[in-house]
Amino acid sequence: MNFKENIDPSKLPQHIAIIMDGNGRWAKKQGLMRVKGHEKGTKAVREVVEGCAEIGVKNLTLYAFSTENWNRPKIEVDTLMKLLVSSLKKEIKTLQDNDISLNAIGCLDNLPTKAHRELQEVIEKTSGNKKMILTLALSYGSREELTSMVKEISEKVSAGEIFSKDIDESVINKHLYTRNLPDVDLVIRTSGEQRISNFLLWQIAYAELYFSEILWPDYRRDDLFEAIYNYQNRERRFGKTSEQLS
Repeated sequence: MNFKENIDPSKLPQHIAIIMDGNGRWAKKQGLMRVKGHEKGTKAVREVVEGCAEIGVKNLTLYAFSTENWNRPKIEVDTLMKLLVSSLKKEIKTLQDNDISLNAIGCLDNLPTKAHRELQEVIEKTSGNKKMILTLALSYGSREELTSMVKEISEKVSAGEIFSKDIDESVINKHLYTRNLPDVDLVIRTSGEQRISNFLLWQIAYAELYFSEILWPDYRRDDLFEAIYNYQNRERRFGKTSEQLS
């Protein structure tokens, strides 16, 4: 089945978030070091980014490096940071050619100086692009984000800038890393694992979850189109009944 041809452009998810899982297991199956899986995974990133831009998805967020990933072996972390720098340099042409602006969320100050500098340079160079926003979740953890939000709002309440009675969802949204992004409509996780792993817990409250058995380095745009087609054939009720929707 050609999933792309069967996608309804009027019902595209406005925001797709992907947990890119399976690099290490892919490498192990090939008899390679884990870092080779991460290197191979960059092709899947390009495929998915270009696929989203091709069909008109406006927002794509990729879970690139979690706060917990800092606990991995140093050689793997160092390689991932070097890969981030090299990938940003290589992919800026892809971003410019597809009119995509780069965004990043997370504890970005924890990134190595070179990686942080390269990230900011690409963000600035692509800031005028309008077709799609590509967000990288780097040194990101949802619990850390929510904790930071609570602290920031609490400080504003103490300073008299916000009254506690006025705190609602919109106030919370304005104090999250994703303040300029819409809620997530579709979460995709590869490699067969079925968990969220501390990713965008607030933002995915009503998202559809799609789990793929494919290891991330083997994921291609046709797999993305299949996930979007599956999403479009679900009934999103947002707490209502089917009868209310019809």
